[in-house]
Amino acid sequence: MKHKLIAAGLITALLCTIAGNSVACTTEVVEYHLTISSTEGGDVTKPGEGRFTYCPQQGVGVALVAVPYPGYQFVNWTGNVNTITDVNAAVTTITVNGDYSITANFAKPYSLTISSTEGGSVTTPGEGTFVYHEGDVVKLVATPDPGYGFVNWTGDVNTITNVNAASTSITMNGDYSLAANFEELAEYDLTTSSTTGGSVTAPGEGVFKYYDGTVVNLVATENGGYYFINWTGDVGTISNIDAPTTTIAMNDNYSITANFRRIPLGKVALTTSSTVGGSVTIPGEGAFIYDGGTVVDLVAEAQDGYRFVNWTGNVGAIANVNSASTTITVNDNYSITANFKHIPTGKVALTTSSTAGGSVTAPGEGAFTYDAGAVVDLVAEAEEGYRFVNWTGDVGTVANVSAPSTTITMDDDYSITANFVKLVEQYYLTISSTDGGSVTIPGEGIFAFDEGTLVNLVAKADTGYWFMNWTGDVSTVANVNAATTTITMNGDYTIAAHFVDP
Repeated sequence: MKHKLIAAGLITALLCTIAGNSVACTTEVVEYHLTISSTEGGDVTKPGEGRFTYCPQQGVGVALVAVPYPGYQFVNWTGNVNTITDVNAAVTTITVNGDYSITANFAKPYSLTISSTEGGSVTTPGEGTFVYHEGDVVKLVATPDPGYGFVNWTGDVNTITNVNAASTSITMNGDYSLAANFEELAEYDLTTSSTTGGSVTAPGEGVFKYYDGTVVNLVATENGGYYFINWTGDVGTISNIDAPTTTIAMNDNYSITANFRRIPLGKVALTTSSTVGGSVTIPGEGAFIYDGGTVVDLVAEAQDGYRFVNWTGNVGAIANVNSASTTITVNDNYSITANFKHIPTGKVALTTSSTAGGSVTAPGEGAFTYDAGAVVDLVAEAEEGYRFVNWTGDVGTVANVSAPSTTITMDDDYSITANFVKLVEQYYLTISSTDGGSVTIPGEGIFAFDEGTLVNLVAKADTGYWFMNWTGDVSTVANVNAATTTITMNGDYTIAAHFVDP
C-alpha cells in the first residue's frame, strides 16, 4: 500500500492567484483543501495527488482522473466522497465545498469460473465466468434440485470458507475454477403420534416421506389444561427433545411421539427451549410448573461459535427480550424460545453509504472486509444544517440504529446506509385573546414550531360572548373569521383571538 500526497486544483476567477501548485487567495475568502491519494495499482493523474488549496465562493468542480497500472483495475473513490459525481467512475468530478480527503482504490482483476454436476446449480453468483477485484469476498450458493443433495465444492477451493457448505464464500486472490457437486438422495419415512392432551400439528400425525438429510419442522400443540413434556422414540436427530417446536433431520426411518401432561389445578406451565447454538440454563429446558404470578429467572448461554439473539414466543411478560439474562412473570401458560446465531468464519463484507447531508466517517464509505464476527465501529457525521436520523439496510446486528456512533456485528455480508435530514428552522407563535374568551388550542403564550408546521387554532368564547376574528400576523391563517382554523408557520407570528359582547 502506498500513500501519495500532492497539491492541485481549480481556482475561482478574480479571487485567487496561482503560486506553483497551490492557490493563494487575494481576498478574504475561506480556503478549502483537497487531499488526494491512491492505493497500489494506479495513480490519480488529474489533478494529481497530494494537497490542493481552493478559495471558492460557491464550490469548485474539480476533475478527477484515476489511471490503473497494467494488470490492475480502478475500483472506487473512498473518503469524503459525498460531492463526487460517481464514486465508481475513474473519470469524474468533485465539488469542493470544504476540506476533503479522498483515495482512489485499485485492485487486480481475477476471473472465477463456476460449474456444477447433475442434480443442482450454482444460483449465486450463477454459472460461467465472472470477473472480480483482488480481495473481493464472493458469496457462493449451490441449490440442489428436488431429490438431490449438495455434497461439496471442488477445484480451486483453498480460499473457500467451507467447502462442505452449500452457502459459503470465496476470497479472490487469483484466477479460480470450481464446481458444485450434487448427489441423488434416498427417501425415508417419518411416523408421528401423540399422547392424550395434544397433537403434532407440524407435519401432522401419520407417516410422511422425506429425502435423506431433510430437516423437518416439528410442532407439538397442547390442548387446554395440558402442557408438552417431550418427544420420545427415534429422537437421536431431534434438535431439542424438550421443545414443542423443534426439528428432526431425516437420516433413516424414524417413529416419534409428542407427550403431554395435565397441568395441576391452580398452576401455570412455562415451557422453555432453544435453537441450535445454545441452551436455556435457568430454569433449564422443558416444562416447569409455577404458581400464577411467579417471577422466574431466565438465563440463556451460547455455545462456542454462536451468540445469543433474543427470546421469542410468549414474550409479553419477559423483562428484556434481547438480554440473555432476564426474567419472566408467569401469569399464564407460556412457551418461549432462546434464539442463537452462528458466528461465521472467514471474511465478510460491509458496504456503507450515506444520504445527502452527511457521511460515514468510521469506517468510511464503500466496501470493507472483516473477519466474521468482528464488531465494527460505526460513526456518522452530519454536515452543517443537517442532522443524523438513523441507519437503514441490513441493521439486524447494529447495536443502536438511532445512534450516529454505534457498532455492527459482522455475522454476514451487510450493506447499510446512514440517513440525514436537513434541519428545519423554528419560529415562534405568540397567542393572546381579548376579554370574553380564550384560545384553547394550542393555548395562550409563546410556542415554538418547525418551519412549515400547520398549527391548529381553536378559540372558545365565554358564556354571553361570541368569537369575532383573529388579528395580528394573520397572513397564513386559513380563515380569520373562523374560531377553529389553522396557521402555517413560515415566520415569527403574533396573533390574538377577538371576542365581543353581543
